[in-house]
Amino acid sequence: MKRKGWIILAVVVIVVWGTYSWMKGSYNEMVRLNEEVQAQSSQIENQYQRRADLIPNLVSTVKGYAEHEKSTLDQVTEARAQASQTRIDINDAQAMAQFDRAQGELSSALSRLMAISENYPDLKANQNFLDLQTQLEGTENRISVERRKFNETARQFNTYIKMFPRNILSGLYGFDPVNYFEAQQGAETAPKVEF
Repeated sequence: MKRKGWIILAVVVIVVWGTYSWMKGSYNEMVRLNEEVQAQSSQIENQYQRRADLIPNLVSTVKGYAEHEKSTLDQVTEARAQASQTRIDINDAQAMAQFDRAQGELSSALSRLMAISENYPDLKANQNFLDLQTQLEGTENRISVERRKFNETARQFNTYIKMFPRNILSGLYGFDPVNYFEAQQGAETAPKVEF
């Protein structure tokens, strides 16, 4: 009789310990994956900030050559200010859309600014402009890479917390799926630049 009691107690201890270990491991993995998503989100913001920091130099370089293109220069400056005011909130789809929209407007304004350079051969030959243009193109590529990495990290996190039975734990622990960066509506169509 005593031996049977010890066996039952041992089984209960093993089950409790196993459940505790599994819950602890699952929670820690959710935290790790969530931190990766947050870090990747910050990388995207860093690249957008890098782009925003390049814009004043680009605008001032173009301004010297294309003074009568003031409206385009003003649009770029205004779009930069708007984009700098919005922040990424990966847990709020509406905030993500607003951030993406502001960055898209800035990209569109920059495209118009770059198109202006085609009308000014001296500007196109200016080394400062060429360097800034190269840096801006590199930054756009970095943004694209970081967004792709973010979406992959978000997918891993979302998949992990949605799988049974971790989906129960993620709800208990307060881990919600994060939103992805998506292409803006109409992104499949090239922008039309007219003068």
